[in-house]
Amino acid sequence: MAYPKYDYLYPRVKAALSRERFEHVVRTGEYAVHLAELNNYDQNKAQIGGLIHDYAKERSRADFLAEIDKKNLDPDLKKWDSSIWHGIVGAEFAKDELGIDDEELLNSIRRHTTADIEMTTLDKIVYMSDFLELGRNFSDTDVAREVTDQSLNDGVAWQLQFSVTRLVRNHRAIYPKTIYAYNHWVGGK
Repeated sequence: MAYPKYDYLYPRVKAALSRERFEHVVRTGEYAVHLAELNNYDQNKAQIGGLIHDYAKERSRADFLAEIDKKNLDPDLKKWDSSIWHGIVGAEFAKDELGIDDEELLNSIRRHTTADIEMTTLDKIVYMSDFLELGRNFSDTDVAREVTDQSLNDGVAWQLQFSVTRLVRNHRAIYPKTIYAYNHWVGGK
């Protein structure tokens, strides 16, 4: 499968996002290069995954709902919001509007918000880079970066534990795929 080059994607992603969001995706791509290097993965593809992961982040609710219908996606998605949609449904926008037909890249967009039981190296790189890019500063950021530098799998488990704990503490619903991912990456150890 092929995918467009970074230089082609950069201005198109920039035009779709606010300045703050665009700066985040550029930093995510940069951090993805770092993780790709540590994990012997294609640095070019990792950077593209980071750049495009939030391509649909700032779309309207109406756009997402229309795309769910248009692409005959799981109707249960309509019960959620853009925190889930920009990954799962956002991959459809990236495919159609950016010309991404590489299934691994599309899945890295889909999985960057929810994680999954099955995750490729690229899925894990984009998932962790979104969380750890150098503009992020939360409690234990340095610990999470150190864990992830040592083991990408341990980093995924760390982030899932952090995120699920935060969602529970804030009385927020947890997307089912994230619960399965948590049980696999954290509970299954």
